[in-house]
Amino acid sequence: MFSSFTPPRHVTIGGAAAFVGATPRAIRHYHQIGLLPEPERGSDDRRRYGYDEMIRLLWIRRMADAGIALEDIRKAFADAAGTADGDVARILELLEGSIAVRQAELARQRIAVQRMREKGSRVGLLSDIVGDRLADLREGTLLRQDDLDTLLVTERIFGALGASVQASRFIALAARPDLREHSDRVDAAEEALDDTVAVDDPRVAEVAAERHAFETTLRAVIESSELAQADDARFDTWDEVHPGPSDGLACGSTSLTDAVQMMPYDFSAARLRCMELALELDESDAL
Repeated sequence: MFSSFTPPRHVTIGGAAAFVGATPRAIRHYHQIGLLPEPERGSDDRRRYGYDEMIRLLWIRRMADAGIALEDIRKAFADAAGTADGDVARILELLEGSIAVRQAELARQRIAVQRMREKGSRVGLLSDIVGDRLADLREGTLLRQDDLDTLLVTERIFGALGASVQASRFIALAARPDLREHSDRVDAAEEALDDTVAVDDPRVAEVAAERHAFETTLRAVIESSELAQADDARFDTWDEVHPGPSDGLACGSTSLTDAVQMMPYDFSAARLRCMELALELDESDAL
């Protein structure tokens, strides 16, 4: 009778999964991420799990059921490798440290999300520098969503300082309905330069001249207002806080040219030519 109660020396992955309350797929995942070493395989090339592997599986299941991330468990096992009788205590100590780090990160993330909600969905996605710049908007004056999206792109390419200066443009447009209407007319004219318009079409040069005239007017408005003074003060403050040469880019090792080319814009050849002509007119005025 006793022999009928003799336990097996090894069990298959299905038996191991059934005993610890997991699934064979979950156990295979433990192997893949290095959480559980691969056991020896039998003559039939099937995994065979012994007592030690089952204990490790029970530890994993108990910790996972407590809500501990598998990666934290894996790292704790690795860091505690080689310890003797205190291995469980050491593993739990390491896990507690990992949880504390994650709690601190979650607290930081929550503060960031709260800040975004307080400032508004799109404004909250901008840096504090740009967000503070937009605080100069008159009460009841709001930027368009497209303007805020443009600032987000500019901040990515030129950094927070460049985007904060560009914000002056949108602040001026928000405060002057006449300028905003003029801007809308020029934008519509540029959008009309689609793929059906040839690069040498007379309309391309005409729209470029309209863009140049508008930008000249807008710059004059900004220069004659407090916006320009605020921009100058912002540059001075930036130089004090960030001494030394800086290109102001926010793209890490990505160059300015590469960063610009990474952002997709559905511009036709005619529209691109229009932009080139407008820049040429601006440069000729600067001479």
